[in-house]
Amino acid sequence: MSSKPIVFSAIQPSGNLTIGNYIGTMRHWSKMQSNYECLYCVADLHALTTIQNYSFLKTRTLDALSFYLACGVDPEKSIVFIQSHVHQHSQLSWILNCFARFSELLRMTQFKVKGTQGEKYIPKTNLGLFNYPILMASDILLYQTNVVPVGYDQKQHIELTRTIADRFNSIYGDVFALPTPIINQYGSKIMALLEPKKKMSKSDINKNNVIFLLDDISSVVSKINKSVTDSDRPSAIYYDIKNKPGISNLLEIFSAISNKDVHVLSKELQGVMYTEFKKIVSDAVSKFLHKLQRRYTDYRCDETLLKKIAYEGSMKAQLKAETTLKKIYSELNFFHLFK
Repeated sequence: MSSKPIVFSAIQPSGNLTIGNYIGTMRHWSKMQSNYECLYCVADLHALTTIQNYSFLKTRTLDALSFYLACGVDPEKSIVFIQSHVHQHSQLSWILNCFARFSELLRMTQFKVKGTQGEKYIPKTNLGLFNYPILMASDILLYQTNVVPVGYDQKQHIELTRTIADRFNSIYGDVFALPTPIINQYGSKIMALLEPKKKMSKSDINKNNVIFLLDDISSVVSKINKSVTDSDRPSAIYYDIKNKPGISNLLEIFSAISNKDVHVLSKELQGVMYTEFKKIVSDAVSKFLHKLQRRYTDYRCDETLLKKIAYEGSMKAQLKAETTLKKIYSELNFFHLFK
């Protein structure tokens, strides 16, 4: 049995992945494999809350899996699997529903943003969007997860997960490990290029706000050239998220791609004009995406390999998940026929 702390991380295959997905989460995965027992999940069940056309779900799931591998996730070191292939996620989700409070879910920022307009609920909002944090808690607690790498906008969900786990543990003993979020100081929330006070989102109507991992390189250059900086004259490149959100956002992107600290870059870029700065960033991002896209294409062209990895990963995940579920069923005094 591994003595390493357990990491769980997942991304929805609900659309084309963005550079925000990479910088905020995926770039850390390969490094974490050395010091953690890692489970990396393609969260296709979560994707049902937002996508309109389910016919694309299989394709997008394989797309996401290919990107996991292209980013350095090694199926020999980590468990890589698809959420819907491990039925225990849904089983535990219902049980955790019974240990969560309606008022707690009402406070979730994500639901307030996506499911309401002002003080009114959007009539056609599906219940899955409201209940999303419970399935997320199930994902995490099912594997006795110790740490979860997340962005600032997901911190509230980890807090709810801990609350539910603590509530269950207070009744039945130490059944669940209490997960801790890992939130990086820089890069955990990449902002929209033209509106740097809102998060970059793959569902953004204005595609010039978003750099997609599969964007044509010329398109990437164009988007960065059009990105908002600020009105300072002369140009001044330094990190100040409040007063210089556009410049700060580009610095965070550049920092992640170049593996240099934001403040080191600020010193190196003293005296550089905004136009030149954008060119430096676009060159770095273009070179990075060119390499990533090449690796992605190699994996995506081999669906036999992808399905093999997904199957083997789901078998490993099921074994771990069943251990936790057996313990829960026993504590709840369910009659069952586990061997």
